[in-house]
Amino acid sequence: MSQKTPLTELLDIKHPIIMAPMFLVSNVAMLTAGMESGIAACVPALNYRTIEELKAAITELKAAKVPGGAFGINLIVNKSNLKYPAQLEAACELGVDFIITSLGSPRQVIESAKPKGIKVFCDVVDLAYSKKVEAMGCDALVAVNNQAGGHRGDATPEALIKELNENCTIPVISAGGIADKADLDKMISYGAIGASIGSPFIASEEAPVSQEYKQACVDYGADDIVMTQKISGTPCTVINTPYVQKIGTEQTWLEGILNKNKKLKKWVKMIRFAKGMRDTTKAAQGATYKTVWVAGPSIEKTTAIKPVKEIIKRFI
Repeated sequence: MSQKTPLTELLDIKHPIIMAPMFLVSNVAMLTAGMESGIAACVPALNYRTIEELKAAITELKAAKVPGGAFGINLIVNKSNLKYPAQLEAACELGVDFIITSLGSPRQVIESAKPKGIKVFCDVVDLAYSKKVEAMGCDALVAVNNQAGGHRGDATPEALIKELNENCTIPVISAGGIADKADLDKMISYGAIGASIGSPFIASEEAPVSQEYKQACVDYGADDIVMTQKISGTPCTVINTPYVQKIGTEQTWLEGILNKNKKLKKWVKMIRFAKGMRDTTKAAQGATYKTVWVAGPSIEKTTAIKPVKEIIKRFI
């Protein structure tokens, strides 16, 4: 059975689902399994350390694509991503089905990708930014709500979807808070054309993260998700492990002062982000007492580590 919506038509897929791009988690095996199950799937370009590795992944995904599935890449489009121009060039040169942009202006992506038939979706958290990217010509809005994992928005799923639909003319894809098909159907009832789903796939057999990280997504639930500023200086959702409880979730008084200094704020954030990413990478890839595991409340329905194809069945 397939569930037809404007998203299935946009990407020529069977089910209105995008397996969300997750830093350190998404990989070719996960995306391939997703496509084989009739959904779209996306991987962050930053999961590949070199452009050659990114190109190899795109080539492998193109070879693995089957009717009813689609794949894309996620691009961080601000100046902090020095690899962004080369990543965009690789995506356009080799050909992907869609690109999801995050944390910056998507203008260059839209101008480069759309003439090649590549759909461009933009992460948004509010109406003001949504209007800007709509005017630039993006194909759909990925509405990141306050139930999303990682860096999330402030609005509830219903409020954000309805506000964007009332004030924008392009489709809305919901992101955050989807643990099963009932949740997906709820987002569609609010006016979304489909959903981007991430955290439930962390505990997949194909995911390259540690067994401890996967098991944490089984053992913990929605009530165990907290916001922390310890990773990047920007609020981010993580599992409330004993280590997170020990270090706290707020900035130190010194970080707070430095972040208010206009001249120093940029450099403080860059240093905090670099350290946070190192700690997160270590926790994701191996057992460590410094367990900072990024996840959203949609891990609530995760009861076992399973293959991607089995996890997808929860949503269709």
